[in-house]
Amino acid sequence: MKKDFNIIILGTGGQGQITLLQILAEAAFNEGYEVKTAELHGLSQRGGAVEAQIRFGKELFSSLVFQGGADLILALEMHEALKALYYVSEKTQFLINKFFLPIPGQSQIPEKEILTEIKKFTKKIELVSANEICKREIGKEILAGIYLISLATFKKLIPLKPNSILRAIKKIIPEKYRELNIKAFELAKFSQF
Repeated sequence: MKKDFNIIILGTGGQGQITLLQILAEAAFNEGYEVKTAELHGLSQRGGAVEAQIRFGKELFSSLVFQGGADLILALEMHEALKALYYVSEKTQFLINKFFLPIPGQSQIPEKEILTEIKKFTKKIELVSANEICKREIGKEILAGIYLISLATFKKLIPLKPNSILRAIKKIIPEKYRELNIKAFELAKFSQF
């Protein structure tokens, strides 16, 4: 791994960005990395934008990802992916949940337009229908974020061991939700892009 690894997690309120941030931070810390995180909240309780940043590595001086410095953009909602372009370079990998949250009074930006805009910066884009997969296989769309960070780890988009993510899930997730989250992790193990 290079000196550090930088992840931006974008979505809307209620999609679990802060929980994902905690799981990734726990996993990275347990693998011996220095970890720094930052949370940027909009009207998260009302479906507004929520951005979480995590940096891990050997020597970190800031919790914020610098311009063009993201290694991975994890977008839990299609529109939100566009908000990450400040952090993107040609090396940046996008992992985007193929899910649209309707914006009251606004028309939806077509998927093709979103991807066209992102491709101006990087060609490394993976679209995954995580909400749909989790609803169909587990019965809960809310597990899309756990599914995506697990998938990213299994596909080596994040330089952490899958077992570290699993241990972090077991530690961070409250007991009454733990088994469902472990099912999302296991589901990601055998998934393809």
